[in-house]
Amino acid sequence: MKIGFTYLLTNKNKTVLYCGVTSNLGKRIWEHKNKIFPGFTKKYNADRLVYYEVYDSIEQAICREKLIKKKSRRGKVKLIEGRNPDWKELEPN
Repeated sequence: MKIGFTYLLTNKNKTVLYCGVTSNLGKRIWEHKNKIFPGFTKKYNADRLVYYEVYDSIEQAICREKLIKKKSRRGKVKLIEGRNPDWKELEPN
C-alpha cells in the first residue's frame, strides 16, 4: 500500500493556490519547481509548498484532495495558516 500526500502550492506573490495529490511528495514538488508538465502550476508559477497532509493510502489522500478543492480560497487559507501562519516554503519530507 502506498502512502499519499495532499498538498497546497502557491506562487511567489501568494496570489494563486493549487491543491494536488501524490504518492511521492519530494518528486512531485521537484516536478512543479522545474515546470516539467504543462498546466495550471506552470502557467501561474505555483511551485511553493505551503501545506501538506500525509495519509496511509493514496485513496485517502485523493478523498481529502476532493474536499479541499471544494473549499473557498478563504477555507484553503485557513488550512495553511493553521499550520504555517507565515506561509513559509516547506520542505517535503
